[in-house]
Amino acid sequence: MTSPKLDAPAQTPVPRRPSRSLPRKILRGSWIYLLLLLGFIVTVAPFLLSLMTAFKTPNQFAGEPALTPPNPWSLENFASLFSGDRNFIAPVVVTAQIVIVIVIGQLLFSVLAAYAFARVEFRFRDALFWVYLATLMVPQVVTVIPLYTMFSQLGLRNTFWGLVLPFVFGSPYAIFLLREYFRAIPEDLISAARLDGAGTIRILFSIVIPLSKPILATLTIITVVSHWNNFLWPLIITSGKTWQTVTVATAGLQTQYNGNWTLVMAATTIAMAPLLILFAIFQKSIISSIAITGFK
Repeated sequence: MTSPKLDAPAQTPVPRRPSRSLPRKILRGSWIYLLLLLGFIVTVAPFLLSLMTAFKTPNQFAGEPALTPPNPWSLENFASLFSGDRNFIAPVVVTAQIVIVIVIGQLLFSVLAAYAFARVEFRFRDALFWVYLATLMVPQVVTVIPLYTMFSQLGLRNTFWGLVLPFVFGSPYAIFLLREYFRAIPEDLISAARLDGAGTIRILFSIVIPLSKPILATLTIITVVSHWNNFLWPLIITSGKTWQTVTVATAGLQTQYNGNWTLVMAATTIAMAPLLILFAIFQKSIISSIAITGFK
């Protein structure tokens, strides 16, 4: 006969000592949030100061500390911008036209070039791409004088096309960004489309572009912001008020003897408003383009 097994005596659980690393983790997390808060303040403070200054009268700006909120809030600067000789509406319209044409041109030509570099096989493809990409290391200042000479000889100085043509045929950064995104698209989708009889253009506009909406939205934001804030080339290629952009018109508000800082801050606020609206519209697309790690 087998003897019955005796149950082992119950052991009392030993209380765990609190981990010494827990306070360190909390302290480390607090420092991270403090640094993030500091970075947020440093980033946002200039915009808040610009906004408060825009709603101050010149007397308030001269007689009060810069960090004092306007009391009362005044629209005098904005009324002055859109009335009289300044006519700030024209620079806004001109800048919007320039940005629209450049965005359409850059998206069209960058998509075509990026798809060719990513999916079309031809001789010296990779070498040509890396040579073109190397132009990113050339500063814009180096190309200003040759471009100005070329456009002056063509009679495009102080014209709309003189402002647009240097940037409308794509950019190395946009082509690089789109090429890397196109290469991540599964080859099975493109091969299946080819088996169904689709050509290169149809594959591009029916499959590749619909899958690339997030990165196209991101590229649109980058292009709009960079060319809305472009200052050097419009300042050089134009003269007078006919083709003044927002940045050139804002700089023109300052004179040799008078800073007109309230007017400058009001113009800066007006210039920032369309960019903030555009970011709010494309916010989800931008975040999804950053978060995407594959395709469904």
